[in-house]
Amino acid sequence: MNLHVETFLEMLTAERGAARNTLAAYQADLADFGAFCARHQVAPDAAGAALLGQYLQWLTSQGLAARTAARRLSALRQFFRFLAREGVRVDDPTELLQGPRPAPSLPKPLTEAEVEQLITEAPGLGGLRGQQAVAALELLYSSGLRASELVALPVLALRADAPLVAVRGKGGKERLVPISQRARAAGLAAREALLDRAGGKAPVPRWLFPARAASGHMTRQGLGLLLKDAALVAGLDPARVSPHVLRHSFASHLLARGADLRSLQILLGHADIATTQIYTKVLEDRLRALVEAHHPLAGEAAA
Repeated sequence: MNLHVETFLEMLTAERGAARNTLAAYQADLADFGAFCARHQVAPDAAGAALLGQYLQWLTSQGLAARTAARRLSALRQFFRFLAREGVRVDDPTELLQGPRPAPSLPKPLTEAEVEQLITEAPGLGGLRGQQAVAALELLYSSGLRASELVALPVLALRADAPLVAVRGKGGKERLVPISQRARAAGLAAREALLDRAGGKAPVPRWLFPARAASGHMTRQGLGLLLKDAALVAGLDPARVSPHVLRHSFASHLLARGADLRSLQILLGHADIATTQIYTKVLEDRLRALVEAHHPLAGEAAA
């Protein structure tokens, strides 16, 4: 074992009280890097930024999971910071290195039947809250709105004769979102219930989902609780239901029914289509099923 690696591991034990498993993980990660350096005839403590970059590329070429590669880079950062602090090196070659980013994870979408069940049973919450739950579910699922976009809808945003609604998304960017007739009807019903409750005795609420919060409208957390209450009434696991899950279900179901990524990008309000491409898993499954169902040789066994 390299002398400086050994000293670093001793420091982890003496100064940080690192657990045995933590030490073993650091030792394994640094040993792997040491073996890579040996193949390039460089001591691990003398490696520069270029060699470290090559090492990260090599990890990717070996099919190592991004999360594991990121953990190894973290171990190297700790090691080289230690060397710089101890005066062994005058620089830290890991300062400008960017590690591999784990692919964004997506929640499991609800099925179409589960979404319909949520909407059908939501009135069971009773009164205005039940109507707001229906409106929230319909609007989230029909348009893929973000939670922040939904709660900030003005009370007069929806009109029976207007299929498009202007919403303000991330970075204050405004976009037009198509709203289905069914979702508009649910939103308008919630608005009428809200106005009826005011009964001319109080100022007309500014927001479709008003609340006593500083903003004047329901918070994202409040919206999440409303959907979880709707899930309980519908007999679904509340942990599986959230505004983001409804947005993800909207995107997944559209792709499964033939929508293209570019159109989905516009509907979701993604500035970069690379963000939308996280949904390609759904698209890949559909294309694979298409080939298996229709390609003339797909069902033939190998000779």
